[in-house]
Amino acid sequence: MSHIPALTPARFARHWDLAGWSSQFLLWVTIVGLAAALAWLPVVLAAALVVGGGFAALVLIRPVWALVLLPFAVPFGSIADIRIGPAQVGGTEALVGLFLAGWLARGVARRELRLPRPPLIVPLGLWLGAQALSVLGALSLAASLKELSKWGEVAALYIIAAHELRRRDVILVVAMLLLAGAVAGAQGLVQALLRLGPAGFLFPLAGRLWLRAYGTFLQPNPYSGYLGVTLPLAYGIGAVLLGFGATGTHLASSKKPVAESARRGAILAYTAVTGGVMVLGLFFSLSRGAWIGAGVAAIAVGVLLSRRALVGSLVIAMLAALSLAVGGAARLPAAFRQRATDFLPYLGLIDIRRVEINDANFAVIERLAHWWAAIGMFSDRPWLGVGIGNYAAVYPAYALPRWQDPLGHAHNFYLNVAAETGLAGLVTYLVFWAAALGLTWQAVRRTTGLWRGIAVGCLGAFIHLAVHNFFDNLYVHGIYLQIALLLAIVAVLVRDNASAARPGLSHPGQ
Repeated sequence: MSHIPALTPARFARHWDLAGWSSQFLLWVTIVGLAAALAWLPVVLAAALVVGGGFAALVLIRPVWALVLLPFAVPFGSIADIRIGPAQVGGTEALVGLFLAGWLARGVARRELRLPRPPLIVPLGLWLGAQALSVLGALSLAASLKELSKWGEVAALYIIAAHELRRRDVILVVAMLLLAGAVAGAQGLVQALLRLGPAGFLFPLAGRLWLRAYGTFLQPNPYSGYLGVTLPLAYGIGAVLLGFGATGTHLASSKKPVAESARRGAILAYTAVTGGVMVLGLFFSLSRGAWIGAGVAAIAVGVLLSRRALVGSLVIAMLAALSLAVGGAARLPAAFRQRATDFLPYLGLIDIRRVEINDANFAVIERLAHWWAAIGMFSDRPWLGVGIGNYAAVYPAYALPRWQDPLGHAHNFYLNVAAETGLAGLVTYLVFWAAALGLTWQAVRRTTGLWRGIAVGCLGAFIHLAVHNFFDNLYVHGIYLQIALLLAIVAVLVRDNASAARPGLSHPGQ
């Protein structure tokens, strides 16, 4: 009798090709489902289901495609939000969930399910751990779970995207980030010009009424923050390709200079158009925090790029300062000049309870009142805070007279972190963010050409985020998922460049 080998699960899988069978099964299920939808559902709903089902099948085959659409979901995913308990689920959550489900299904089918370990995983884990500890003193467990799930999404997206993305994917994702930012900028520009929005957003400028741009973010500040962390990709790529980088600016090892020149020109035109539209949207948001963040990010990137960029930045800054000093400020529209300077008298230690409130100083005093409330929370619970996500829940106990509305957060992310997670959370977040900036600087130093431009753009985005967070909290409305995606792109640039530098290893997706 011949020997019959044991039918182990591994042998069965190799014989029947379970990965192939699962893919075919999913394909047939999708086809049958789409056929049923076309037969029984209304035309519009059937068409939406066909497109959605087809895209879901595509993501299950190659999960990275979900990341290609994620840039559009950040500014526009909230249009179709669905409330589930204390949380709202929109396009960003749906795409991230589909991406993670596709990665998980593919790993199970191939029997290759391994949890990647990209850079930043340790400081990110410490920051998540500090948040979890703060829940011990939380007044509202539901609010804490909502915030923890948000940062869990950030960690999951960063870890898996850093493993799945290749450089060819990075180019497409960055192009979509710029395009989505330009569409959002154009939307804000239309709102400002046609005054499409709440009457409270109106402001006079150059003899007519305009409206503060707010996009789909409901408020100008998060809208401007979104543009602020997207715009640096445009000027980072443009600056490097124009020769302001300290290293080579070639796009590839092409032997056809004419083709490379045309490609460079097309990329520069694309970044100029998309970046220009975002600048207009950012300006008409009239957000001072965004203006300051964008200015600091542009100067910092210029200083770090090269001596030429440093000299150019200094010349522009000196000319602007000289123009203002000789009377240029007086030529600015009064509303714009007031908006840019009305917070200066309140810098320093003042008792805001004694300040007379009027239309000109209302926004500034309101923000300072919430800063003082956050400081009070931190003073009472300095080690673990009042609980992640619990600022609004405990705010009534710390609210100053006349400022009873909690506004959701302290309008200063660092004070908000200190209030909600204490010293443990503030320190671990700063360690995580310092590590993120260090990794990004590593990507800038190691890359050249287009890749260096992308790394520089990511660095500018993170600098803007760090500065703007002094005046607001930008980890809202899906912006936090865009930050996770940018961190994943940085990790890919560092990883692929390190692989190419080792003998016998190739550039994945170069």
